[in-house]
Amino acid sequence: MSRKIVVTGAASGIGAATVALIRARGDVAIGVDLRDVEVIADLSTPAGRSEAVAKILEATDGQIDGLITCAGLSNNSTMQVNVNFFGTTELVEGLLPAITASGGKVALVASISATQPSDAATVEALLAGDEEAAVEAAGKVERVQAIYPSTKFALVQWMRRNAGTPAFAGAGVPMNAIAPGVVLSPMTDALIADPKMKAIMDAAVPSPLGGYASAAEIGQALLWLVAAENTKMTGQIIFVDSGAEVTLRPADHF
Repeated sequence: MSRKIVVTGAASGIGAATVALIRARGDVAIGVDLRDVEVIADLSTPAGRSEAVAKILEATDGQIDGLITCAGLSNNSTMQVNVNFFGTTELVEGLLPAITASGGKVALVASISATQPSDAATVEALLAGDEEAAVEAAGKVERVQAIYPSTKFALVQWMRRNAGTPAFAGAGVPMNAIAPGVVLSPMTDALIADPKMKAIMDAAVPSPLGGYASAAEIGQALLWLVAAENTKMTGQIIFVDSGAEVTLRPADHF
């Protein structure tokens, strides 16, 4: 029997590559995005997320063997709060009953940037589930580049707080995250094309193991997290970053 995997951000980048891998394996992929997918929905608003949940349940007949959340923004705006964090967490929560009933699994897309400095007020509001306060706090961040790592750091913390709870681990639902480094995708094309920005990016996110990752390489890792064989790993953030994290933090973590 084919497994049904829901993928957000499926119209481009990692999401599109992951959908292609799912279908190549003979499984069913249900894409969620603003265009060119099975479920058209705007994850930047509470109403859009509710609509997405309803449409996904209809499209899958309530069978969700895996949820992979690739939807995200990197445009240094407060909308990253809405999409990167709440567009993931509220979708996971809304689909959890169907995932649980199907014996499904959850894979989130975090980022190497989760290890970089974040804004404490924004992170606090995100983890409190207060979207309005989080947007307000992000709007006051002096260095707008801190918004993105704040959303990704908070997302990882949310995952770790919930993965071991009765609602997830207790119900047999593993939830883990992949943290990519630099990925060849529409999100990074402009940075890579600009020599000055590329040099800054390479200094911030070194990639000694073969350079940048393709979107498909990240997709392969995501698929393992939602594979039937993943029965005991949960609450983990897996860096698929060509060696960036271990280069930047060689002595602090294990």
